[in-house]
Amino acid sequence: MSSSSPVRRRRVFYIPGYDPIHPRRYRELYRSESAAQAAVSGYEIALRPKTTKGPYGWHVSAQIDGQVVETDVEVLLWSDIVRDSMATTIPATYLALIRTASVYIFTGALFRLMRLRKGPVIAALYPVMFLLFQLLLALGLGYLAGWGLSSLVARATTVFAPAGWLAAPLVAWAVLRWFKHRDNRFFAYYLMHDYSFSARYLGANPDALEKRISDFANTIADGLTADVDEVLVIGHSSGAHLAVSILSDLIRAGRVPADGPALSFLSLGQVVPMVSFLPRATRLRADLAFLSASDALTWVDVTAPGDGCAFALCDPVAVTGVAPADQRHPLILSAAFTQTLSPDRWQQLRWRFFRLHFQYLCAFDRPDHYDYFQITGGPLTLYARYHDKPPSKSRITAPVNRYRSLA
Repeated sequence: MSSSSPVRRRRVFYIPGYDPIHPRRYRELYRSESAAQAAVSGYEIALRPKTTKGPYGWHVSAQIDGQVVETDVEVLLWSDIVRDSMATTIPATYLALIRTASVYIFTGALFRLMRLRKGPVIAALYPVMFLLFQLLLALGLGYLAGWGLSSLVARATTVFAPAGWLAAPLVAWAVLRWFKHRDNRFFAYYLMHDYSFSARYLGANPDALEKRISDFANTIADGLTADVDEVLVIGHSSGAHLAVSILSDLIRAGRVPADGPALSFLSLGQVVPMVSFLPRATRLRADLAFLSASDALTWVDVTAPGDGCAFALCDPVAVTGVAPADQRHPLILSAAFTQTLSPDRWQQLRWRFFRLHFQYLCAFDRPDHYDYFQITGGPLTLYARYHDKPPSKSRITAPVNRYRSLA
């Protein structure tokens, strides 16, 4: 539902990506970055404890363009599902590597994704290559340790020379454990489990995730009956394709009141093609096609070419090959990091790939049309802010997906 009426009260439902970390990081990120953006843009914004039900969130009070707006933000958690999927051994991770690489190579998805953007494909190949590097290094150091100890033993007696090789597997295992315990610096295991999560089911949702999607839909449905002017759903990274299915379920079930608050959907740094290009992602492809033609909401998709982890400026519906004749969503816009960040700030961040993937949730020192804190805390609905803005001229709409069957 579209609306240009001023917003006085808003509910925001934020759906994070594949993230095992406690959601307090999102509150603290919002607190620090909103203060930084307010200082740049000249408005007032403050946080206090949440006033609504739900597991985790916060309340935002803002005065922007002379108008006071109260916003309740709730994080829709699925970090427990993420942690469960990551609770595997080192050998299981390498089996997942083989399975995931096989899925993307033998279905042809990898090569079709490369026709869209090479950045996220390189990001997907990084954990494969780095985990293989770890394995080769571990085997190499294990061999050197075994050879060295065997040589030392052989100098004393030839009877026990082979005993030195018993150290080889111990050293190799120690090297692999060293890398795993420091994955908060390398992110190889984390990213491998991320891509494996979708590849394991060839794009279909596991039962636990389907149950959580249903729970999220119920939570948002309750928000749509509240006394607010806008319900804004934000899907970041992998959370974007979850939001697509959640909103599609709500609209199909008639749970979006005709006389209720404006329903808005903001997808940020989306990686939808990583899932929708897989053969069994029929549920997601059907939801993309349905939501793209719905008049029950406003959908704006924001990415940036500077974000190497996202499919920047790719229309997730069109490139998946399921755009209906009456497609009306999403509006594809660029956050244009090289323009909205000062040269000094861009130089500080340009090689911090994972940090850039979260820049959508942060302050810009040279903001343009995109201001996360005005969108979530300001007096304009998503429709009012963007209804007359043309899509990015650099958007990609060519349908390159091989699998286009719908649920």
